[in-house]
Amino acid sequence: MNDNAASANYIELAADIVSAYVSNNSVASSDLPALIGEVHGALMRVAGGAVEAPVEAPKPAVPIKKSVTPDFIICLEDGKKFKSLKRHLRTQYNMTPEQYREKWGLPADYPMVAPNYAKARSQLAKEMGLGQQRRKRRTSSRG
Repeated sequence: MNDNAASANYIELAADIVSAYVSNNSVASSDLPALIGEVHGALMRVAGGAVEAPVEAPKPAVPIKKSVTPDFIICLEDGKKFKSLKRHLRTQYNMTPEQYREKWGLPADYPMVAPNYAKARSQLAKEMGLGQQRRKRRTSSRG
């Protein structure tokens, strides 16, 4: 089989793979050319054809500066809003907060919980007296 026939075969195979993928997953039509290119490139690499994979920095679903609001944190992976992001990252992307911060170049103090939610939980804990028992024991044992 000559190179043109092999390449055409890989293009057909890539189209079949992408077709099967798209029939079971929602993909924006604007993303289809890139998806086809990635699948074709992967097939060529597996077959031994040297295809340069373009290395692109990941693009967040929303601008990083707009991802933290008082009432929610917006996930940079998918653009969904959450009060707490940690569980979503673990269940949907199998990522730790540290891996998420590293992937997106976020500082170590980037919040995983919405500021207002953290304040409300802190206030609730204080009203319940959490954290007070240890202080009372310490002061009474000294006296």
